[in-house]
Amino acid sequence: MTMEKRAILAAVLMAALLMLYQVYFAPAPPPETTRRETPAPASQAQAPPATPPAPLAVEPPRRSGPAVPQRTAAVTSPLYRAVVSSEGGKFQEWTLHYRGDKPMVVVGEQGPLGLVVAPGPAAPGAIVSMAMGAEGLALGPGRGAGEIVLSGEVDGLRIKETLRFQPDTYTVDALLRVENPGSSPRTVRVELPWMVRRGGDSGAPAEKFTGQRPREVVWGTNGRVHRIEDLAKVGSQSLDGTWIGLGSTWYLAALMPRTPGFGLAVGADTTSGKNGVVQVAVRATPTVAPGQAWEGLVRIYVGPKEYDRLRAEGLEGTLNFGGFPVPRSWGGLPMEWLGVPILQLMNWTYRHVGNYGIAIILLTLVTKVLFYPLTVKSMRSMKAMQALQPQVNALRSKYKSDPRKLQEETLALYRKHRVNPMGGCLPMVAQIPIFYALYLALSVSVELQNAAFLCFGRVFGIDVWICDLASHDPTYVLPILMGITMFVQQKMTPAAGDPRQQRMMLLMPFVFTFMFLNLPSGLVLYWTVSNVLQIVQQWLMDRPRAGAVREPKQAARA
Repeated sequence: MTMEKRAILAAVLMAALLMLYQVYFAPAPPPETTRRETPAPASQAQAPPATPPAPLAVEPPRRSGPAVPQRTAAVTSPLYRAVVSSEGGKFQEWTLHYRGDKPMVVVGEQGPLGLVVAPGPAAPGAIVSMAMGAEGLALGPGRGAGEIVLSGEVDGLRIKETLRFQPDTYTVDALLRVENPGSSPRTVRVELPWMVRRGGDSGAPAEKFTGQRPREVVWGTNGRVHRIEDLAKVGSQSLDGTWIGLGSTWYLAALMPRTPGFGLAVGADTTSGKNGVVQVAVRATPTVAPGQAWEGLVRIYVGPKEYDRLRAEGLEGTLNFGGFPVPRSWGGLPMEWLGVPILQLMNWTYRHVGNYGIAIILLTLVTKVLFYPLTVKSMRSMKAMQALQPQVNALRSKYKSDPRKLQEETLALYRKHRVNPMGGCLPMVAQIPIFYALYLALSVSVELQNAAFLCFGRVFGIDVWICDLASHDPTYVLPILMGITMFVQQKMTPAAGDPRQQRMMLLMPFVFTFMFLNLPSGLVLYWTVSNVLQIVQQWLMDRPRAGAVREPKQAARA
């Protein structure tokens, strides 16, 4: 097999193996367990004893305080619709208006449990039944923020929760207040939990909820992001950090304390098997002096993983670009170093062209232009190897029974003609991290959801043609085109080497076509355009040689 074929096959196979590794075989990191001492709470509360908080208990929700009829209030915004319940101020509905309606809360499946208060450090917590003053909010441009105020009582403690909504963000500020009207200090536990059911098979609208269903627990501490990528491996533990959330590839629900005194916790119900519940929570355990009050602020983000919005909240690390799988001794290669600029460049291009399909094409063109010098160097090196192929074959025939001598003579031949046998492969290998980062950037880009490239409508319930770059091509035309371009690439390579290897190479387009059938259209589009550009580059490199062959023939006829 020629060095050119080896280089092309190496690039394709390595990128494909990396994709398969990332999707199917990347091991989930073991849960990290760190302890945290509760910082000093707000100025009006005394500091609690410096003891680690207990792990989050996952148990059926209870109600506390006087029986108050449940009420709800609807919040409408250009970005979402929410329904707030008087049961702890929880969201009974949170539907994003983002490339279609995307439910982030499904009762019993995923969502907040509401404000939980325990009247003592060891007492069981319960959801606070509260009175609610507002009937609803309508947010819009020029109207500013809106608030819903809830109030209740737990064992003589007065509880107040103020939810502040913004019209142009996916965040809600939850201002919590606990008043102690008694004559002795009270140590209370305040929690805001968010839950998800592991199995997700209890009747939720799966066709509308799959992309938003959390697949991992993620939290941040000291500028680092930690994650448990398999909900089945979540246990009950306290965590040290500044925020915690439940996330999918494209969407996130995160709890971010904005005042001192809060810790993080995660818990799991292991008694229900695969359909058990996983919870994340922020928690404070203040001691409130007689006649005083404690206040805490928690910001809640419930929305898509758009990089700029995440960065504004310090959550950009929730975008999981993974890491390039290199030996541990090398220290790894954080792919966000490459993935984030590519993602931002794609979004910047979209703002100018208005079509993510065109943006992907232009982005692929940019990468080809940047790597053009390396590609030319690689092709020239491979052509030099091809020119020596007859002599290499002669050496193989001569020394077929002496592999060591064959290696020595082959290397001597390369040195004589100043050919580097790795010259064709190394430039290609150098490009793989960039191509892999581009693949990851397209994989985590929520902006591609329901983003059309060439969409001509629906025929018999099938999109024609590419109406969602985040989904596979329902007509399978694009993967087939990708396979055809790959086949053309193979045929343009001069036949040399072992015929069996040549036949194996010709099978690769069919194998990769099958692999790409159900990949997102955006990824297949990138790969197809990359193949087309590679074909053009190879054709341009071959033109001078074709001209050189014609000139001697014309001279001979003359």
